[in-house]
Amino acid sequence: MKKTRKIPLLVGVAAALALGLAACAPGSGGSTASQTLGAVSKNVGSGKVTLTVWDQNTDGGIDTAQTALNTAFEKKYPNVTIKRVSRSFTDLKTTLKLALSGSNPPDVVQANQGYPDMGAFVKAGLLRPINDYAGLYGWKDYYPSSLLKLNSFSEDGKTWQGDKLYGVSQTGEVVGVFYNRDILKKLGVEAPTSLKELSDDMAKAKAAGILPLSYGDVEKSPGIHLYGVVQAALAGQKAVNDLVTSASGAWTDPANVEAAKTIQSWQSKGYLTPGANGVSRDAAVASFGKGGAAFLITGTWYQATLEEALGKSGVGFTALKPDGADVPATTGGEGLAWALTSKTKHPDAAAAYVNFITDKSASQTLVKTGNLPTVVPDDDKPADGTLAADITSEYKTISSGNGIVPYLDYTTSTFYDTLTAAMQDLVAGKVTPEQFTQTLQDDYTKFASSRG
Repeated sequence: MKKTRKIPLLVGVAAALALGLAACAPGSGGSTASQTLGAVSKNVGSGKVTLTVWDQNTDGGIDTAQTALNTAFEKKYPNVTIKRVSRSFTDLKTTLKLALSGSNPPDVVQANQGYPDMGAFVKAGLLRPINDYAGLYGWKDYYPSSLLKLNSFSEDGKTWQGDKLYGVSQTGEVVGVFYNRDILKKLGVEAPTSLKELSDDMAKAKAAGILPLSYGDVEKSPGIHLYGVVQAALAGQKAVNDLVTSASGAWTDPANVEAAKTIQSWQSKGYLTPGANGVSRDAAVASFGKGGAAFLITGTWYQATLEEALGKSGVGFTALKPDGADVPATTGGEGLAWALTSKTKHPDAAAAYVNFITDKSASQTLVKTGNLPTVVPDDDKPADGTLAADITSEYKTISSGNGIVPYLDYTTSTFYDTLTAAMQDLVAGKVTPEQFTQTLQDDYTKFASSRG
């Protein structure tokens, strides 16, 4: 995972020129990416510039980091003003396309990967390919190729992981199992490393009068994470990855049905927060942070929030290994991509901003504010027995061991809506596990048919 960033001026220029990647930004009135870093820097520092930036960094630690990075960027370029619009992930999904389609779109946005969002934006010509800037800033050396692929599409938006790069990500992410160290100690159990161990530990918590798993899904997106963790632990990384990337398999395969059965059994046994479909994600996190449950399944973006609530040594993090596997398999990879919009009038300034908030120096800021950067700094060695140590260790192990499973909503252009609605029905007992997985398969089949 660790890579040394290389940004020599001549190397960046040679890469850009050799590939012929310096091109006009679509819809920007002919604004062209400068062909050297020196020219880019000079252009960024000239004249008054306002960059409108939309992000979803609303949670504690990442909001603190983003504010600090924005301030530092404006200090480096006093002529540039960052106009920040920060929305929750759910709000961003529902409002971003309209904003991008308008007459005065943002310059930089965080776009969710996969067909529903990034693919749709690329197909509509709303995002600008950034291969040219990737050459200038050395992004292809800094980021693992597997992560760059997640932010890539064909220019027509039809093929995910295509040949055009449309964004780079600021944070690394792993969805896994947070646990209350004190509660597990009282129960006399260790942190679970398999689905069976997690189920057994939740049974003990329930018997002790403790809520096993804090879960809220009113926003619907947490359902993706819950199913993704259970599915990966049963099916394994390759099987799920092949499903999401349309390589092979079916959503009705036995392991996927078993994952649905497991979740529904947890609900019927009282392992999940009662009325979870009407409980917000933040309320579930807050309840866990107050000691209200033994476990919480969510992403590492809640590191700073949970450290503040339970202390750096009061909460732990683990990921689950499928039977017979040496490495855990779980949903994750990287945060939303920072992308340039096709209508930005300031592509050089926008690219410089994206580089500034994602580079090696920015990673240090992220670590200090309780966040996991996409590329973990070599000198980041958190103290043993802390949440930061657990997260860093699991992220490195899973990434280097090929245990990362893409987010399930990347699968088709409509899969986010299909999966999140189906998960609410599954947890509410309105559908059987077989009906649940058939719904997912129907969406997949329809999408595959539409692509020819």
